[in-house]
Amino acid sequence: MLELDAISASYGAIRALDRVSLTVPSGEVVCLLGANGAGKTTTLNCISGAVPLTSGRIRLDGEDITGQSIDRIVARGIVQVPEGREIFPEMTVADNLTLGTWLHRRKGSADLFERVYDYFPRLKERAQQHAGTLSGGEQQMLMIGRALMARPKLLLLDEPSLGLSPILIEQVFAIISRIHRDGVSILLVEQNARVALAASRYGYVLENGEIRLHGVTSELVDNPEIRAAYLGG
Repeated sequence: MLELDAISASYGAIRALDRVSLTVPSGEVVCLLGANGAGKTTTLNCISGAVPLTSGRIRLDGEDITGQSIDRIVARGIVQVPEGREIFPEMTVADNLTLGTWLHRRKGSADLFERVYDYFPRLKERAQQHAGTLSGGEQQMLMIGRALMARPKLLLLDEPSLGLSPILIEQVFAIISRIHRDGVSILLVEQNARVALAASRYGYVLENGEIRLHGVTSELVDNPEIRAAYLGG
């Protein structure tokens, strides 16, 4: 489905990614691990068109999408859920969700609301509430729900567990697993390596903008380097 072919990216003179290659097969969950500053978010931003490449190619379903605009990439089915709580706090929950439909608003969105509320019943309960009054976990649900309103084929999730309690992390990842079972492919960036590896079939490890390790997650869990660096030994 998605293929990164030796992509590189820079911020001025600083090289953020150096010939990163990875694949997200259709129907799979793939995780991307690494320390802060390793280049994980930059990788997602390159895929979504927010950061230009200095070299390399990005392909979706075999078609080169390198250099396409953010709106064209979203229209092709790649939707990013950024790190943090990037909601519109003074707008209602329902209005925040409606923003996710902007590329296909003429096609109607009633079915999309029904789908999102099925995943996140709490959002339906809070539909007319200002988004800024939601809890951190509810705001994360709103971020994912708004992305689902754009009809993604591939969801780019950046640190969905950030700032959440263990109970909320479990709830959010249960919903992520359900979204995957319903046919959405996922590229997951997550600091909580244990949760990320459990949720994924294949994983990549970034260090200083380069792929250091990759493999099926059942093998990565037993890798001494991974255990020492990310799983507490």
